[in-house]
Amino acid sequence: MNPPPSTFRIWLLASRPKTLPAALVPVLVGSAFAARAGAFNLGAAALCLGFALLVQIGTNFANDYFDFVQGADTAQRVGPARAVASGWVSPAAMRGAMAAVFAVALVVGLGLVPFGGWWLLPLGVLSIVCGIAYTGGPYPLGYHGLGDVFVFLFFGLVAVGATFWVQAHTLSGDVLVAAAAVGALAANILVANNYRDRTTDAAAGKRTLVVRLGERAGRVQYGLAVLLSAAVPLVLWWRGFGPWSLLALGALPLGVDCWRRLRPSTPAPELIRLLARTAGHLALFGTLLAVGLLAGR
Repeated sequence: MNPPPSTFRIWLLASRPKTLPAALVPVLVGSAFAARAGAFNLGAAALCLGFALLVQIGTNFANDYFDFVQGADTAQRVGPARAVASGWVSPAAMRGAMAAVFAVALVVGLGLVPFGGWWLLPLGVLSIVCGIAYTGGPYPLGYHGLGDVFVFLFFGLVAVGATFWVQAHTLSGDVLVAAAAVGALAANILVANNYRDRTTDAAAGKRTLVVRLGERAGRVQYGLAVLLSAAVPLVLWWRGFGPWSLLALGALPLGVDCWRRLRPSTPAPELIRLLARTAGHLALFGTLLAVGLLAGR
């Protein structure tokens, strides 16, 4: 038996760094729109980034804990090792870490109130509650096929929109269109994860969309998100953002390649790598979109 990783590596793995582009990209895109509008605020952007990262990590800790408690993480699971299921961290320790991370996220979120108003407080609390309810509570969102909706809303529309709002104090249709693409690509990380775990999820009663609707529906959802991300640069160009907005089309080949790998015949190790590639596609799209927005000012 291999020895367990170091304490630092255990908690690093539990934070699931491959999923963190879902927190980074919305802040990057929202801030790029703010900078294009001449409203960039480094302090507000940094607080948005801190809050988003903490909510993402807290959600990952909650997922590690609740999936173990509810029996979704078993020896038959083919994905990366989970801290609690592997016996590296006790359930109580993971539950405490989850609570601590979400508490710090709330404190960081309070720092955004002077920038965007008190209405951000209930929105931040709702983000944290949904992060816990993703796999915990009396009606776990991820166990009833609503995890994708949570990711699309909170790591897309809410994260990009709020980042822009606290800096520019307004919203626009262009920002929300881009936010929809970011949210859809963030949800693709979840699709890749759930597609890989579809057999063990079904056995554990975890009714993700892939389990509910089947593998074909998962591939369709994934592909539509890639198409949406390709449409956004075209819409922005049509809306007068200039040719630099088309730079984000450079992420399309990677998105298509990822979609082609999402097949029942794909070996489990390749599906594990696909999650990282999917996150990489989101990161590339967000980076190219932000660069295009800034270069076209």
